[in-house]
Amino acid sequence: MTRVLLAALVASALLLTGCKDVGAPAAPAAAVPQGVAAVAEGPHNAYDVLFLQMMIGHQRQGLEMLKLGKTKGVREDVVNLAGAVDVTEAEEVDRMTGWLTGWNEQATGSDDHSSHAAHGGQAATGEEQLQALRDASGADFEMKFLNLLIAHQHNAVEMAQQMRTNGQNTTVKQFAERIELSRTQQIQQMLVLVSG
Repeated sequence: MTRVLLAALVASALLLTGCKDVGAPAAPAAAVPQGVAAVAEGPHNAYDVLFLQMMIGHQRQGLEMLKLGKTKGVREDVVNLAGAVDVTEAEEVDRMTGWLTGWNEQATGSDDHSSHAAHGGQAATGEEQLQALRDASGADFEMKFLNLLIAHQHNAVEMAQQMRTNGQNTTVKQFAERIELSRTQQIQQMLVLVSG
């Protein structure tokens, strides 16, 4: 069971990072993850901009959780998952910021996540939840971490689905499809980890 799960994690890490070697150091910020365009050429609409701004904020919050997972995780499978997702999402934040800069748009939008509910914005993980995660340890930490990250990635899936419906830019829509697929796979892996 552990070997099967580890194989699934490695396969996912390869898919998510686009790297041939999961143990390789993270690519520099200027590097383009495989399968993700360096420039989001073509027309774009206000929803493309909004989606990228919301996703950047969402992933920055996720990166905080992932760093805790890498340092406080007990099981190797949990630490490896947190590490692989951390690398991927940091690269994605750099890429999304670059697209917005290329469009002469700000990389950050409103911090009021509830104001985005009508167009796919999801409730952010609260500071109380993050503090509970910081304070937890051992198996309690892992359970809190996995459950919080499952909910967090589920929100990303919903945001990506909204982007596919409302967005215009082809590159960003393809990126949203990639997010939907990768986060769905991560959720499935974490559900196995929660049950095991």
